[in-house]
Amino acid sequence: MRSSNTFAYVGDLAPSGALSISSFLVHLAAVALLLAGIAVTWKIQAANEPFPGRFVALGRTFFAVPFAVFGIQHFTAASEVVNAVPRWMPERMFWVYFVGIALIAATLSIITSVKSDWAAPLLGLMLFLFVLMIHLPGLLRHPDNRFVWAAGFRDLALSGGALSLAGTLFTKSRPPLARPLLVIGRWFFAIPIVFFGAEHFPHPDFAPGVPLEQTMPAWIPMHAAWAYLTGGLLVTFGLGTFVKSRARLAAIGLGITYLILVICIYIPMDVVHPSIEISGELDYVADTLVVGGAALLVAAALPLSDSRSTRTPGDGQRPLPIA
Repeated sequence: MRSSNTFAYVGDLAPSGALSISSFLVHLAAVALLLAGIAVTWKIQAANEPFPGRFVALGRTFFAVPFAVFGIQHFTAASEVVNAVPRWMPERMFWVYFVGIALIAATLSIITSVKSDWAAPLLGLMLFLFVLMIHLPGLLRHPDNRFVWAAGFRDLALSGGALSLAGTLFTKSRPPLARPLLVIGRWFFAIPIVFFGAEHFPHPDFAPGVPLEQTMPAWIPMHAAWAYLTGGLLVTFGLGTFVKSRARLAAIGLGITYLILVICIYIPMDVVHPSIEISGELDYVADTLVVGGAALLVAAALPLSDSRSTRTPGDGQRPLPIA
């Protein structure tokens, strides 16, 4: 996974302009995993849920599949990814491949529910370690760089999504651990979202969602409208996630917002210029989809009723049945 849009790019297009074999295969794998995950959720994991519950249940797939894309990048662009590994760590290239395998394994585990009660908390811990070991030192060196802040907050939000999933899975098997994970996961997620939303107003020419260096292509109309609307929704829903009685609806709103951005902005960008580079078009599709998936995981971890209820997602009100 990229730390920010700072790595060089080895092109994904063949000399004739056709999509390269490697890029085609990565796109094919991503689409196949996404469709398989949606089918498993729709037909098995949430088969008895009404439509809203099924949509929330898709958060697991939307969250998990992008990590396979990030994991593959650890092999296709290892010489670039290694630049994000702290220089004081020994055998830096080993950690590139190790994390790549871990991300792909987490994808498969979360989609299939095989050992996902191990994969979710470990993924959340790993992402939080990225914040401490990679992004925090970067912030100390470049405190005025908004992209460094955005990259660090992105990984914190994703850690929150993974911890929210872990808390949901632990409600029956490990109840003492479930509640703190659910609370920490929601806060880890909500704080970055408010920051993301606020960043859209002074920088309307940049692509919406996760405020990194990608600018809006000229062929997409109404740049400012996309930026201001997205920023307003993220701030509103992000703040709503702190309000217990409105947190579930706010998190679902965030999931819908990010899914709309994937469909209307990032997939068209990838169709026009398909790329598997770090900070390429497919990377931005994955980045935006994974945050939307994290929002739905936060929603799935919250009870259906309001804050007056004392029941937890594991007490028969769990929006997402876990195998």
